[in-house]
Order: sequence, then C-alpha cells, then structure tokens
Amino acid sequence: MALVFVPLISGLTACSRPAAPSETASPAPWVRMAAIEDATNSTQVLSGTVKARLESPVAFQIGGRVLTRHVEAGQTVRTGQLLFSLDPRDVEASEQAARAQLAAAEAAMVTAQRELERQRRLVEQGFVSAQTLDRLELALRDALSRLDAARAQATQARNARGYADLRAPGNGVITEVSGEAGQVVSAGQGLAVLALAGEREVEVYLPSAVAPRKGSVTNLQGSTASVELREVAGAADPQSRTWRARYRIEGPVATEDWPLGAVVRLSLVRANAESTGADQRIPLGALDERADGPRIWRVVNGQAEPIPVEVLALDASHARIRSPLATGDRVIALGTHRLTPGMAVRELTP
Repeated sequence: MALVFVPLISGLTACSRPAAPSETASPAPWVRMAAIEDATNSTQVLSGTVKARLESPVAFQIGGRVLTRHVEAGQTVRTGQLLFSLDPRDVEASEQAARAQLAAAEAAMVTAQRELERQRRLVEQGFVSAQTLDRLELALRDALSRLDAARAQATQARNARGYADLRAPGNGVITEVSGEAGQVVSAGQGLAVLALAGEREVEVYLPSAVAPRKGSVTNLQGSTASVELREVAGAADPQSRTWRARYRIEGPVATEDWPLGAVVRLSLVRANAESTGADQRIPLGALDERADGPRIWRVVNGQAEPIPVEVLALDASHARIRSPLATGDRVIALGTHRLTPGMAVRELTP
C-alpha cells in the first residue's frame, strides 16, 4: 500500500508546480547627445525685425481738422509728396486778419512819421515847444514796433497756410498710418511714420543690457550679412524686462532683400570676459548636480560614464564648466538625473 501511494503523491506534486517565468531583457533607453562647446566666444541666436536707420513720425505744425488723406500704410513716397491736408478755411482767415493788422500798422507808422515832421517845422518856427517833439518821437517808435510785430504775425500766418499741407520730408516708405479724414488733430500729433530710404538695421530685444558688438543676420531667402551694434536702450522694457538694441547691417544693402518689417535670424558672437580659454559650454540639461557633486555623462561602449566637472556659471539655457573632456566631445544632454554608472544606453542619432 505504501509503495502505491508514494508514486501517486509525487505525480500530483509535479503537476501542481508553477512554471518558471520567461525573463525578457528590456532594451537600453535612448539618450540625446550634445557636443561640448567652447565658452570663449559663444553664439546667441535671436529673432529680429528689419527697420530703417531713420524713422520719422510725420505731423502737422498747426492744429486743425484733417480734410484729406493721400497715403496708405506700405506706400512708397518721394520727397515733397503730399500726405495729408488740413481744412484751409481757418488758416486763410488767420492770414487775412494778419494782413489787415499789417496794413493798419503801416498806416499808423506813416501817420506818426508825418505828425512828427509837421511838429518839427512848428518848433523851428517857434509856434510849439520842443517838449512836444519828445512825445511824438516816442509815438513814432511805438508805431514802428507795432509794425514789426504785425509783419512777424503776417509771416507766421503765411507760413501756417503752407503748413496746412503735410508733405514727405524725404524718400521712404510709410510704415504706419493713424490719421483719418475728419479727425481733429493738434500741432505735433503724429499721423504716420515714415521709414526713410537708406541704411537698414535689425531691432532685437536682448535678455540683458550687455549687448554683443558683432554678429551676422540671415533673411528668409538665406542671404547673410554682417551686423554691428549701434545702440542699446538705457533701461529695460517695463513689461518684458528686455533691452531693445539696434544692429546696423554693414555693406551695401538691397532693399528688396531686406524689406522693412521682415523677421530675420540674428546670430550674435558673445565674448566671455571671464573666460580663461579652457572654459566650456553645455546645455543646462546635461549638468547633473546630485549628491556626488556636479558631473556630466558620456557614453563609453554603450554605457553611461560620469565625469566630474567644475561649474563656473549658469544662465537660462546653458552652463559654463571646466572638465577633462575636449571641446567637441559629445555628452548626454537630457535625463542625466536618471542615469547610474555603467547603465546601458543608446545614443540618439541627431
């Protein structure tokens, strides 16, 4: 009986034993790589807008009601071309009043001069005292002063008649128009912006007030030109907290290649004054600053290997370091906080 049950129990035990799970090896993760750059001269790439060297707001020198508008935004104009016209009735009435005052002042001066001459003859004949001449001489001086004032007012009124027509001060393109017919404007109120023909510049907003001096600009057609810093704003924009800068496009510029308002790519060479010549630059995501200290990771035979580094400076997107690696060596650019020494990884081909 015992010999019969032993094989039976052994068979049941063998049937109830679970099968060993099959082990499947997970593939090594992909990692994005980046080359170590030289931090002595780093390149800053920004988007800019093509502007004219001189942009002149156009406005009337006198106030009044706009009668007609003769230009549109984007229109090319020539020197002296009519842009806006004011209602001339008020300035014509002012000119007529000034001419009438001038005529009255001239008549008053002639009257005072003749009276003085008449009284001078009477004094010579002894009919009038000499003190009368003093009063008449003062009256003549007053008439002459009033005549000068009337002439000046007549000149101003005549000039104002010409100011009723607003003309282009030079050749260029109207980039903006805000004045409309029927609008009442004051003297000096801008109605349009004229971008004068000539030099072209690139306007860009920098993250700091330290502006690189040199660089290059590339338009949408792929044409490239050198640029040089002309000016940078003295204060940051209150909303964006950036500094507006203007870079002059060097050399002869074809206006058709650099149209006003076009968006271009500006590459600025930023020299690092604190660089020792051995400083390097890497993306901020390539820097691993866990408990073992700052380090970067490179791939050796398919495995991640940490390299200790010295951190010199940090900005919004990059870190300036000093490491035993050479400029141009490739390091892991993202996800370094998940790496461990010897971890199998695969380089992602750019």
